[in-house]
Amino acid sequence: MKIFAEAAKLEQQNSPFALAQIVDSRGSTPRHCAQMLVRNDGSVMGTIGGGMMERRVIEESLLAITERKPRLFHGRMARKGEDAVGSDCGGAMTVYIDVHGHNPRLVLIGAGHVNQAIAKAAATLDFNIHVADVYADSLNPDYFPPATRLLQAASFTEAIETLQIEPEDYVVIATNSQDKEALDCLIHRPVKYLGLLASRRKAQTFIQQLRTRCVPETELQRLHAPIGFNIGAETPQEIAISILAEIVQHRHQAPGGPMNAQETAGQLVVIRGAGDIATGVALRLYHSGFRVVMLEMAKPTVIRCSVAFAQAMFDGETTVEGVTARFAADVDEVPALLRAGIIPVLADEKASLLPALRPDGLVDAILAKTNKGTYRGMAPVTIALGPGFEAGKDCDAVIETNRGHYLGRVIYQGKAQANTGIPGNINGETTRRVMRAEVAGKIRSCVKLGDVVSQGDIVAYIDDTPVRAPLDGMVRGLLNDGLSVTVGFKIGDVDPRGLAADFTTVSDKARAIGGAVLEAMMASPKKPTQRKEVPIREAALVD
Repeated sequence: MKIFAEAAKLEQQNSPFALAQIVDSRGSTPRHCAQMLVRNDGSVMGTIGGGMMERRVIEESLLAITERKPRLFHGRMARKGEDAVGSDCGGAMTVYIDVHGHNPRLVLIGAGHVNQAIAKAAATLDFNIHVADVYADSLNPDYFPPATRLLQAASFTEAIETLQIEPEDYVVIATNSQDKEALDCLIHRPVKYLGLLASRRKAQTFIQQLRTRCVPETELQRLHAPIGFNIGAETPQEIAISILAEIVQHRHQAPGGPMNAQETAGQLVVIRGAGDIATGVALRLYHSGFRVVMLEMAKPTVIRCSVAFAQAMFDGETTVEGVTARFAADVDEVPALLRAGIIPVLADEKASLLPALRPDGLVDAILAKTNKGTYRGMAPVTIALGPGFEAGKDCDAVIETNRGHYLGRVIYQGKAQANTGIPGNINGETTRRVMRAEVAGKIRSCVKLGDVVSQGDIVAYIDDTPVRAPLDGMVRGLLNDGLSVTVGFKIGDVDPRGLAADFTTVSDKARAIGGAVLEAMMASPKKPTQRKEVPIREAALVD
């Protein structure tokens, strides 16, 4: 009983320890049923029999504590004259070593109503909760669970330094008016999770300011802002649930999405193209339980790079709205990526890998305004976006992509509206907001997506020819550096809304089209691919 009392004490202190228990013994051993507690410093309580065997179990326990993983240890007791673990009594035992006291630390910067609600809800989720604020009144112990550690400091900078933030920490910033100070202190620190409670506009303003200070994109991508899942939360308690849901998803590296997607679970959809519209489709299908693989050209000419999974072709990996896509050099890499909840992106402009992938559905999201080789026999269900296709002939369904009353309509017989050639109207600007190459050559950018520019500012060069901003606004799209362009090629766009624009999430148009694709997939009477017919090597892709 003393061991269990000590274990409870260490759990309360969140002090790492291991419990070693004999689970099997054969022959002559000092003990057949025993437990031993091993603390992080190597000290013990209890015994499993002493001798060399116990010393080995202590060593294994310390390794388990370091790795934060349980393990089984098999030891044989030495007979006289043998060089083995233990005494001269013979026999063998198996010891199970379990690790405890490693609850992850949840650091709440700010002690307002939302963080109070987060602390109360997180107390049941095995988090070690720390709260920091500059106002003593906000740190009233009555507002927080009993085990919460409270810290008051003269500034949030001082509080963060005192907390000694570690890479395994989960951090939420929700102060009254010092979010920027806290974010400046934390953005460079590698943590498991960093979230900011802020409006979308406020978050974009902060991110833009960090970019002007040359904060690397890899660090900015770690920031979850705005924080939480969109569940329509309004009260502090509801907001806390939305935030903790995202934290728990991140903690377990789960793909997320609703649990009631049994009908779509396991079904594989291949999307041709991985631009911003295709990415909106991928997100909708992914969150609805489908597994998604995307096929792209080797050097995609997407301009909305921050919201296009095609960017994985350049960077190796990219994340949009919390979902990660990764470049796969070979089709054999696909199964492991799918199991990990990652969207594979392959270089396969001609869709030659379809026989190996054997998808349940195929979506042509190239948006070339003409058919690039898609036909109905490519998959049990084929869907195409925009003009260039005829539903019932080239594919099972066509999705209307033209903005207006019919955007997102599912067409089962016939064609989508013809291409107008006129970009969507934003604050009265259409064609003028789009930047096109005036000369042929290779592009080299001078700004980053999200930068706010004035009319006439140089945003890029095509060889030695400058490309100037056509109007005041935010750079929302720009080709990747090094791509070759021809005269008239679309190379970027400027959003006249400026800071009010959003370049970090997919557009309303992409969401509408994604919803239409989901509708078409769900409404299709065709049966999914029969798994039992898939050859062994290919079955791993869809198991």
